[in-house]
Amino acid sequence: MASTAEVKEQATFREMKEGTAEDWATISKHYMEFASDLPDRVLTHLNLLKGDFGGFPVCRLEHSLQTATRAHRDGRGERYVVMALLHDIGDTLGTYNHPEVAAAIIKPFVTEEEHWICEHHGAFQGYYFFHFLGMDRDTRDQFAGSPHFEACREFCEKYDQAAFDPDYKSEPLEFFEPMLRRVMAKPLSSMYVTETE
Repeated sequence: MASTAEVKEQATFREMKEGTAEDWATISKHYMEFASDLPDRVLTHLNLLKGDFGGFPVCRLEHSLQTATRAHRDGRGERYVVMALLHDIGDTLGTYNHPEVAAAIIKPFVTEEEHWICEHHGAFQGYYFFHFLGMDRDTRDQFAGSPHFEACREFCEKYDQAAFDPDYKSEPLEFFEPMLRRVMAKPLSSMYVTETE
């Protein structure tokens, strides 16, 4: 049995509608501590991609590192590079919708365009292989009216589809860690964060 000193401070309500300002102050304190550990959880999850080849020439982590390295070496900003690093992080839990999973993770920390690229890169990446699977390689054309169409096409052409080279010398994950921590230090937008925080 845990001692009184080990018991964490907790809210006392059984239903949210019974909550008090004191309860929510307690929850808010814990929330901010939990939120500050987000980069650690993201890095842990990203490492799950290591060694998972899925038939590709490089493992999923190496593909992510190559994509981010190519974007970084091309002079892209930190938010873009972090988006490139995390664009396939949804592979493990979002087998049928990995772009949307990754996009949900990065949404608070990137620009609207970077979020859109991440969310839609699956359809754009399909241009390079859908026809081999009996699918429409021009699936991306449904987004032709988007102001972000060209940016997503460019991301896939320059960084994503090109990042399967076993001989490419990408930067290690440790290289991107400080960048990821800076980007995730404070959201650009979130309904859970006020201007004063």
